[in-house]
Amino acid sequence: MAKAATKSAKKPAAKTAPKAAVKAAAKSGAKTSAKATAKAAAKATSKVAKPAKKPGIKLSMLRPSVNNMTVRVFTRAAGLDPAETDAWGLTRSPEFLARNPAHLTPMIEDKGLPRGVLWESCAIMQYLANKHGLDKFYPKAPAKRAMIDSAMFYLVGTLYPYVARATYPALGFPQYAGEVGHSDAHPDKKSEAQKAAMAAIAEPLEVFHSFFRNGKPFIGGNNPSIADIRLAATLEFLAVIDYALPSWAKEYMAAMEKKLGKAYAEPAGDVRGYIAHVKSQARA
Repeated sequence: MAKAATKSAKKPAAKTAPKAAVKAAAKSGAKTSAKATAKAAAKATSKVAKPAKKPGIKLSMLRPSVNNMTVRVFTRAAGLDPAETDAWGLTRSPEFLARNPAHLTPMIEDKGLPRGVLWESCAIMQYLANKHGLDKFYPKAPAKRAMIDSAMFYLVGTLYPYVARATYPALGFPQYAGEVGHSDAHPDKKSEAQKAAMAAIAEPLEVFHSFFRNGKPFIGGNNPSIADIRLAATLEFLAVIDYALPSWAKEYMAAMEKKLGKAYAEPAGDVRGYIAHVKSQARA
């Protein structure tokens, strides 16, 4: 009887032990499962909560223009990936004029701008270089920056007007008001003015070579600056009048294209394509 009692007393304990183990295991499994579920949920949430990609720069441009080519080259070289819109035939539309009363291209649209838009190629490059810290193209050091600014202002104030007077008649671009090319002067007078402008190009061109480059590969030193991009693009137009560029200028333009690769070649291709079309029309 005592043996039986002992036996029966031990049985419940034996049964309880497996139950407790199963319960503990289940609890542990539930914890692991809960952790895995929580982890998966967190992962899914983080994927959903990922911030949307910010909209890039919007650039309204004209493909045949070297002013537009300037900004197209710069934004590509800087990795800014702009969304380009061809504004050919649209710059005088009410929608365009409402944003840009000067009806000029290139024009960028950016939230950080007081009026939402900005035109003038040099100003656009300066703004974007400042905003994105692109010292490689536009150095922060005051003396170096001053030289880049000086080169660009000298280009738009002196060299480009000569280039425009020499090339716009051949390109079919409208002449500026007050220019001989814009007037009803005799074709001989217009041709004379065009030749005078062509002859005047040599002097400022030499200034870029001897003063701004001063033995360096580029105005910016070993790397092209925004002034270099503006200069190289401007020189592209001279092909339409078969201007005899000095050897240094040819080498300089080739070095620019080599250094910047597709960023330069693609926009330049549009300008060169237009020039080739114009020249073929003139020969026809």
